[in-house]
Amino acid sequence: MLQSIRDRSRSWGAKIIVGVVVVTMALFGVESLVGLFGGGGDEIAKVNGEPITRQQLEIEVQRAIRSGQVPPEQERALRAQMLDQLITDRLLTQYAAEGGLYLSEEQLDQIIVSLPEFQDQEGRFDSELFRNRLASAGYTPVSFREELRVDMKRQQLQQGLAFSDFTLPSEQERLASLQRQTRSFRYATLSAEQVEVEVTQADMEAYYASNADSYRRPEQVRLAFVIIDRQEMAEAVEVEESALREAWQERTADADRRIAHIMLTVDGERSRDEAEAELEAVRRRLDEGESFTDLAAEVSDDPVSAEQGGDLGVISRGFFGDSFDEAAFSLDEGEVSGIVETDNGLHLLTVTGLERQPFALVRDDLRRELAISRVSSEFNERVQRLIDESFAADDLQSVADDIGLELQVSDWVSRDGADGVLSEPGVMSEAFSDDVLEEGFNSEVIELDNDRRLVLRVAEHREATTLPLAEVRDQVEASVAANLRRDALMALGAERLDALRAGDDQDLDWQQVEDASRQETRGLNRTLIDAVFRLPAPEGVTPVYGRVADGDRVVLIALEGVEEGELDAQVEQFVASMAERLRAQAAIQGLLDDLRDKAEIGR
Repeated sequence: MLQSIRDRSRSWGAKIIVGVVVVTMALFGVESLVGLFGGGGDEIAKVNGEPITRQQLEIEVQRAIRSGQVPPEQERALRAQMLDQLITDRLLTQYAAEGGLYLSEEQLDQIIVSLPEFQDQEGRFDSELFRNRLASAGYTPVSFREELRVDMKRQQLQQGLAFSDFTLPSEQERLASLQRQTRSFRYATLSAEQVEVEVTQADMEAYYASNADSYRRPEQVRLAFVIIDRQEMAEAVEVEESALREAWQERTADADRRIAHIMLTVDGERSRDEAEAELEAVRRRLDEGESFTDLAAEVSDDPVSAEQGGDLGVISRGFFGDSFDEAAFSLDEGEVSGIVETDNGLHLLTVTGLERQPFALVRDDLRRELAISRVSSEFNERVQRLIDESFAADDLQSVADDIGLELQVSDWVSRDGADGVLSEPGVMSEAFSDDVLEEGFNSEVIELDNDRRLVLRVAEHREATTLPLAEVRDQVEASVAANLRRDALMALGAERLDALRAGDDQDLDWQQVEDASRQETRGLNRTLIDAVFRLPAPEGVTPVYGRVADGDRVVLIALEGVEEGELDAQVEQFVASMAERLRAQAAIQGLLDDLRDKAEIGR
């Protein structure tokens, strides 16, 4: 719901920035998810003293998955990104609070009542619809208002920064002129094979001394660790097809369904017993193979539905009362109910269609859910054993053996240089904690997510150091050689340019390009195109020469002509708009960079 507010924002500044720097919020409420994560209140980060908890991170991860932004299989890779977004979110919220940004209760009311999600078919705010929509998303009215308030304050901040920058009309006109410009040129390539270089010991020592920080190895550890993974345990469980079918039936028991009925009224002309006997006779005819549609047209006292074979359309629970619902929602497609009594009379019901996902489409999800539920008790028991045994053990191998886990050992990793499971929030901070690193204890059990628990131990430790030249000689030599070749090629390119400007064609293998634009590279390297458009326009017929380094080669350029290009109002409007957007994004990014530089952020 909050996302829909952003989507309908009239400010283009908000539209281009909100999606970049603000966590997508309010797709699913906090209250609806808190119960899914046990013991998740531990801190995994602090932003200027304000904690971010593991529970908050899990909520954002699940929101992204349930909203369709991220496939479930990418859940584990998502956490680091989501934590970074939470930190950014917290920085912006703190900055907005410090700036005194304010949103009145009346403004919040106006935003809420204007949302189409809470309006009836006539476009009026519907309080019942409001409560139902919030409840289905897991919100209370109070929690929704508070989250909306915070989100709108951040939008105020971002829009204010976006609109604080602008482009003058003369700047827009000049930008459009440059954008539609085309250029004709020739280019020739000088490759590394055209120069020879010799790397001396003195060259390497000088480069190494100037770039020693590039060869500094951070403090590192090798970690032994064990993981209990509920999903991995579930993969080994076989689930019977009958159980999957049963779960599917339970999941779709309340699915909307298309209902047909045969109704007999009870009045002065027909007693209840007579109506019941007539419907029993109808049931026998159905059992003998007669069509429900034909019998409804023949027998039913509901003239409107009888003309449609008894069809009542698609219904949800609550349409026709408890007794009707109980019968209608106990039937599978094609089944006929017993006699159902309502205020209108006696009915026979049948389901002619179910609005539910096909079994084949949800089979894998059902299998996963059932398998996880079957191993949950064993998972909890193993986790408890891991907690008890790892706390008391002097090693981790014996713990792994007792519980039946694989002891894994990492390569050397630093605080910020771990991969895979070790890169997930909270893991490396635990690895470099005093108890684990200095005292040599096993870590506490780390809750990676709802399905995984990890315990680690430092196997080896080495301090930060600058690697000696002898150990990094090959890397240093390669870097020095690359620099020498580049310098030699640039010098060769300068010589060739001097000769070209003096009128010597240099017998180069020129490639001709006509009317190149900034947008269409025509398969050419972007570095080359950018260099061409940085050269000044030639005067007369004499080309303007230039050169550009492109990886391990140098390209010589002969710019021969510059044309204004054709006027395209649509393209120019797009370019002007994009320029303003980029400037607005730069303003936001500048603020974020400054906030991060000044903030105390601990992970």
